[in-house]
Amino acid sequence: MIEISTSSATTTLVVSGDLDLAARDQFPGIAARVVGLRRQLLVIDMAQVTFMDSTGAAFLISLADASRKRGGATVLRGADARDLFVLEVCGALDLFRVDPDSERD
Repeated sequence: MIEISTSSATTTLVVSGDLDLAARDQFPGIAARVVGLRRQLLVIDMAQVTFMDSTGAAFLISLADASRKRGGATVLRGADARDLFVLEVCGALDLFRVDPDSERD
């Protein structure tokens, strides 16, 4: 499940459960909504993610890329080492700021 909240400058996505191929049907709608909000900062809270595959990584990468193209930034909060490894293998970890105070082990 992915919940979206906003403030004047930030969009926050709270992701829970699996971020994978089975969830891909919801990705286009969420991406369109996030891009439409046009906030400078996108925070992706991954503390409740149980599994992420390359489909989920591609979704996060597309969000970060869209934010970067608008001059914004994307922060990963609560990502564990496996999630960061998947993004690193994809060559995309540099698209994100990692909130070190919230990393899971």
